[in-house]
Amino acid sequence: MVNLEIILTAVILSFAFLSFLYFFSKNTKIKKNNSSDNKLEDAIKDISLGQQQLVGSLKAISDTHASTQTAIIKHVETRLEEVQKSISTSLNGTSVKTAQTLGELQQRLQTIDKAQTNIEKLSGDVLSLQEILSNKQARGIFGEIQLIDIVKKALPSDAFDFQFTLSNGKRADCIIYLPEPQGNIIIDSKFPLEAFNAMVAAKTEIEKSKSSQFFQSTIRNHIKDIAEKYIIEGETADGAILFLPSEAVYAELHANFSKLVREGFQSRVWIVSPTTLMATLNTMRAILKDERLRKQTGKLRSQLELLYKDLGRLESRVTNLDKHFSLAARDVDELKVSAKKANRRVFNIERFEFDDFSSIEKESSKIVIGSQKIESKSS
Repeated sequence: MVNLEIILTAVILSFAFLSFLYFFSKNTKIKKNNSSDNKLEDAIKDISLGQQQLVGSLKAISDTHASTQTAIIKHVETRLEEVQKSISTSLNGTSVKTAQTLGELQQRLQTIDKAQTNIEKLSGDVLSLQEILSNKQARGIFGEIQLIDIVKKALPSDAFDFQFTLSNGKRADCIIYLPEPQGNIIIDSKFPLEAFNAMVAAKTEIEKSKSSQFFQSTIRNHIKDIAEKYIIEGETADGAILFLPSEAVYAELHANFSKLVREGFQSRVWIVSPTTLMATLNTMRAILKDERLRKQTGKLRSQLELLYKDLGRLESRVTNLDKHFSLAARDVDELKVSAKKANRRVFNIERFEFDDFSSIEKESSKIVIGSQKIESKSS
């Protein structure tokens, strides 16, 4: 485009220069020959013709350049539209995927929020449990509540009592009423959590040794306390149960302190956890069931005797009912005979046949004799 403007400028300048020369040659006062003037005019005409041709060529070039430029602009516009459509489609797809991803992300965030809420609630429950277990009195109540829940699920309501006072004035957490020769057995809840936590938290050998001795002395004191308070000859069984409301403490005791378990056996104190207590109570429930069945044996025998008498009366009444049915059947047969005789008599009277009355009497006498035999058999 810049080159075309330069060429046009050059052509215009040359045309102006030639016009000036021509005008100058016309008006000059210098005398020249006619031949020179003709040549100059021819030259000027040739230059003018060449200029016209050059202008035509430039015009053609300009038209071609304009059409080419228009085609290029149309092509560029078409490509721009295609690119715009492609970008729009891509942006739409990306926006849809982004919306879906954001929706999924929002759902996951909601799930995380719910989980966070549950975790916070669980953390609060754990802190509450830690507060309960850190207090010795509250810890004892926690063990008693767990003991009550297990006993109520395993035994009938009349087979136990809680906070029972013995003849020595000592109050037991629970007493189970078992028949002789077992006798009533006491269950007392103990929770040596401080000694257990100290043993778990110990790091050095000295701390482990001290905490282990503290744990053993605590369990040993509990065993001695239960043996002295809750085993009374003639009032309770010859043994008692120490309930540990923690499976971890129970497992630690049996895994690393079996000597304490043997000491409990020697003192007739059996140490149980929630799981082993449930198994022990199931055994007690079987004992109670057998004892109740044994006590009910006499009542069961008397009821069987009454049932035997009822069956005898039932048999007699069925026999009497059979007799009544036999008599009723005989009466029905006699009614049939009477109806038949009456029907035959009417039929014979209509036909004036009076000789068949004797045969009717014979048939009726046979039926009566047969019914008498049936009655004699039933009696």
